[in-house]
Amino acid sequence: MSLVSCASFDLIDDLIRYLDGEVVDFSGYGVDLSHLTDFEQRVLCETRKIGYGSMITYSKLARAIGRPKAARAVGNALRKNPAPIVIPCHRVVAKSGIGGYVLGVDLKRRLLELEGDVVPI
Repeated sequence: MSLVSCASFDLIDDLIRYLDGEVVDFSGYGVDLSHLTDFEQRVLCETRKIGYGSMITYSKLARAIGRPKAARAVGNALRKNPAPIVIPCHRVVAKSGIGGYVLGVDLKRRLLELEGDVVPI
């Protein structure tokens, strides 16, 4: 993973503030996605637009990038996220529940609860 634009200690401070329950804007941190396919990059760039305390479904994210039948592929692209939390893939959930998370479903649930979301079962 390559983060640019800010010193790494700034990112660590922001992550600590976020985990302490503070709303933190991570949009100032660049993330190198050049090793990913165009589709994966589009998924992750669109994911960055999901605001704090918000959730969308994999299918809604697929529609947002113009690929309405690609919900499963969206999930696969999210697994390649090199910067979870900075690119908030935990905010993407399944229609019928929480869905998966590269760092584990329990952590996904905790992050959503931290942001004040009602977490799907």
